Amino acid sequence: MRDRKMIVVPGVILLVGLLYGAPSAQEDSKPRVYIEQSDSWEVTGGLGGTKGAIGGGSQGGARPQTAEVIKTFGKRCPFVIVTMRKERADYVVLLQHEGGKDVIKKDNKFAVFDDEGDAIASGSTRNLGNAVKDACVAISRDAREKGPAHKAVGQSR
Repeated sequence: MRDRKMIVVPGVILLVGLLYGAPSAQEDSKPRVYIEQSDSWEVTGGLGGTKGAIGGGSQGGARPQTAEVIKTFGKRCPFVIVTMRKERADYVVLLQHEGGKDVIKKDNKFAVFDDEGDAIASGSTRNLGNAVKDACVAISRDAREKGPAHKAVGQSR
């Protein structure tokens, strides 16, 4: 009886490890998205003068937003997997923020490409969250139209 317990316990541990350690079929069926590097720039400045004296200044520089885009995708688009391996991606998302515009103008541009390199969506929004939401809707629609057979092809790369 003691020998039987010793065999069953390691078997149960192995089974639990396999179930929780292996990626689920649901996760494997999620579209993979690669987020292109987002290098945004913003420059601000001012100039003023009075009675023959003029003064001014400017400041600015790069404002990379790639990590913020990835974080926002994780929150707003839970049905995708964000990957750092472009060759494994089913979709590529390019999102650029144009700094220095006023509140009314749209300053977040996005484009979504499928694994064939074809643009499936693009647009402009006032904030990053809406740009991600619109890209997410485009990916969802395209993945649904292409179906699971397309996903299987995308995984073979």
